[in-house]
Amino acid sequence: MPDGNTPSSTAARRSVVVQEFTNSVLDPAQPMLGPVQSGGTIIANTAPGCWGPMITPRLRGGHEVTRPVYVEGAEVGDGIAIRIRDITVTSTATASGHDSSPEGFCLGDPYVAARCPECDTVWPETHVEGVGQKSVRCDACGNPVTPFEIVHGYTVTFDDTRSVGLTVPKAAAEKIAGQADHFAALPDGSRQHSILHYAPSDMPGTLIRMRPFMGQLGTCPSMPMPDSHNAGDFGAFLVGAPHDYAITPEQLAEHKTDGHMDIDAVRAGAILIAPVKVPGAGIYMGDMHAGQGDGEIAGHTMDVSGSVTLQVEVVKDYPLDGPVLFPLEEDLPPLARPFTEAEIAKGRRLADRWAVKEIAPLAPISVVGTAANLNAAIENGLERAAKLLDMSVAEVRNRATVNGAIEIGRAPGVIQVTFLAPLDKLDAVGLGDYAREQYGL
Repeated sequence: MPDGNTPSSTAARRSVVVQEFTNSVLDPAQPMLGPVQSGGTIIANTAPGCWGPMITPRLRGGHEVTRPVYVEGAEVGDGIAIRIRDITVTSTATASGHDSSPEGFCLGDPYVAARCPECDTVWPETHVEGVGQKSVRCDACGNPVTPFEIVHGYTVTFDDTRSVGLTVPKAAAEKIAGQADHFAALPDGSRQHSILHYAPSDMPGTLIRMRPFMGQLGTCPSMPMPDSHNAGDFGAFLVGAPHDYAITPEQLAEHKTDGHMDIDAVRAGAILIAPVKVPGAGIYMGDMHAGQGDGEIAGHTMDVSGSVTLQVEVVKDYPLDGPVLFPLEEDLPPLARPFTEAEIAKGRRLADRWAVKEIAPLAPISVVGTAANLNAAIENGLERAAKLLDMSVAEVRNRATVNGAIEIGRAPGVIQVTFLAPLDKLDAVGLGDYAREQYGL
């Protein structure tokens, strides 16, 4: 691991304010911000992910995430507990939709290596002229550069309380496009073109609930990796790729930290445990979504700017290479919610009747699995849960069946294995108190 990631400041701070972004590549050799104390606070103003960076060829990862923050005392093999204290949407409008990737506008991967087919420049500098899907143009030759197009899309504006959104017709979408950066509330350090310039308007008059969460939240991978590809599904696109960020399957498995989850339960009030694969962990975030159904089945959702407050804490000797989530109780599948006192009382009567000496205390946990497809991601999640709790995969399957569920974070390959786990097993790996804190056990 290079030494260049260690901040030069002399003392860790109780809070760190983040206003800087990467070029969409997470590189452990680059200096981090901070350091922040274990138990300290990180406050950030995040830029939209997905569509804005996707139409900005200079950005090399498909998103635009914050510069990682060094956490004092975090060593390789530890974990970081991230308490999500607040997520607030600052955009007043955004646009999104289902995409296609026209041929000729990338070198293997339109998220990572966009190119201008006219002058054959990879990662060209571009500017915006006018409104619509041809508005992003190459600085060198003036040709429209469209690594992505919207097949069916919408522009949505939000109410002042950030509770609901409403999709707008063409005239309103084009009016918003005229002040795209204002309505997107792009942070000062952001370098993306706002997707509002595209002004899609294919389903006007649709009311939408807002339920903001973080699509990207986690720790720095241990080799340079495009930010949106720090997961087992998108990361698979890097294997054998024809661009500068090509990796092997073994490198992907070793170095990724699965920070790009698009799991809608990663929202204010949740506790996320992330693996540490570089000294200082490198906490980063981005890709805030105003709301999303499980699976993000359109491929994209409502990407917004926002403010985020996190409290971070080192967890020593974390046994997993991926994330664990303690969602809000209301976000748990019905069978994975803690038992009520009335249910426990009924269970005790059954125990007395059938000479069962003890009812094992249980607590919810959600183990994240990622892979190139959903079936493989489920296997990954089951294996991680078995390793974490020192039980067989067969036992995890049973517990997730009778006391939980498999949930889809994102197609093609991010899932959650969510279930009630024996509390003593969580205590054995230092996670029991997070479950007690989250669920009042």
